[in-house]
Amino acid sequence: MYYLLKLFPEITIKSRSVRRQMTRCLVGNIRNVLRPLGEAIDVQGGWDALKVLVPAEAEPDWYREIQETLCDIPGVHEVQCVEEVPFVSFEDTTARLLPVWRDVIAGRTFRITVKRRGVHDFTSEQLERHLGRALLDAAPDAKVRLKEPDVDVRVDVVESRLRMVRQRWPGLGGYPMGLQGQALTLISGGYDSPVAAWKMMRRGIKTHFLFFELGGAGHEAAVREVAHHLWHRYSRSHRVKFIAVPFEGVVAELQRSIPDGLIGVALKRMMVRAASRIATRARIPMLVTGDAIAQVSSQSLTNLVLMDEASDVPILRPLIAEDKQTIIDTARQIGTAPFAENMPEVCGAVSQRPNTQARHDKVTAAEENFDFSVLDDAVQRAVQTRSDQLLEQAHTAEPELEVVTDLQAAANGSAVSVIDIRPPAEREAAPLSLSQVECLEIPFFELQSRAGALPDDRRYLLYCAQGVMSRMQAMHLHDRGLTHFGVYREG
Repeated sequence: MYYLLKLFPEITIKSRSVRRQMTRCLVGNIRNVLRPLGEAIDVQGGWDALKVLVPAEAEPDWYREIQETLCDIPGVHEVQCVEEVPFVSFEDTTARLLPVWRDVIAGRTFRITVKRRGVHDFTSEQLERHLGRALLDAAPDAKVRLKEPDVDVRVDVVESRLRMVRQRWPGLGGYPMGLQGQALTLISGGYDSPVAAWKMMRRGIKTHFLFFELGGAGHEAAVREVAHHLWHRYSRSHRVKFIAVPFEGVVAELQRSIPDGLIGVALKRMMVRAASRIATRARIPMLVTGDAIAQVSSQSLTNLVLMDEASDVPILRPLIAEDKQTIIDTARQIGTAPFAENMPEVCGAVSQRPNTQARHDKVTAAEENFDFSVLDDAVQRAVQTRSDQLLEQAHTAEPELEVVTDLQAAANGSAVSVIDIRPPAEREAAPLSLSQVECLEIPFFELQSRAGALPDDRRYLLYCAQGVMSRMQAMHLHDRGLTHFGVYREG
């Protein structure tokens, strides 16, 4: 018994030279992926299908792992478990077929599909009729249906050999990994960017990951797990990079220098600028994002054009016209949805009144006040990790943050102060009135530099409208050893 891998149909219509190149690449990728499972596994190339030979003494769990692995390799259209023996007669073929398929077709519709190659004294239809009648006799409650049956029983007669397909599974499809070059995907760990990365992988593009750290060590650890899942399941034939860029300082500088309505667009432009530099330095020719038209304020056509302008390399957006539900369904299919369901949305909390149709002149004028040395420093401090080492740092525990909703109870018998970290304009529009405890006004972009000078004889609870920015700042302060900072949320 062995596995027969059918090529993605778009490969089979290529010219002879291109098809040969793609097949060679796919064989190499399969060998790379299967090598850790055992040196005895042999992969053989072919014109329209590949063979994966497994030792006869292999354990059932080993077969299952091999089958699941093969189904997730880009370029493979279908995985078939095949038994191949000498072709003897119709009766011998029937004796081999019945034990495998009799119970499978019971109560269901089926058809027999016979394909022959070579010279024989019978036709494919004659063998189909013979086998179909035998299966109906063995499973009387089954029915023959030639179009869209529940079960398609495949039998191939190749010269003097009989191939019986015992099981079939759909493959990933697409093109062999690495054949179409490489790209750098901006990944946040939500639903969209992992799906965008997977779509590129499926088209044969070696996909690296770029993460902008905004939510502390716990957020990065969670995104590392998403990236590792994508790499290990769909592209581990190639080693890729995970690059983390510390972007908290950039956010602080944006809040200091950019009007609130433009911060969202300016942040994405800063990310694209940084990504473009990192890609150019790594000789990666393109960026990939999970943008979809009108899904959030920064993804209007107007704002997407502004982001493109900030990059020196092309930006690909494989989800540009996808509906959100379609993206979520795909995330469930590829196994990234569970990560997304618990991932914090940080970017959306940076600006309270985002501009969906930002004007180019206003954005560029606002950015003249931005200190670009902060962006330069963030790019310089980027940390690169190999894909096979991602989980070595993925389980960094998040700090235990104090989250308070009842200030009166929190202040009972202890010194507590609330720090309102919102920008001045937001504080003026919705003042925070507290009578139970002291309230300090220190904007987000100043807190990191001023926190160490605050008296440490009390607990400080950070406040912002959505709770995301306050949690992010508190986690960074904990990372610095300032563990007397927590979060206040209005009950």
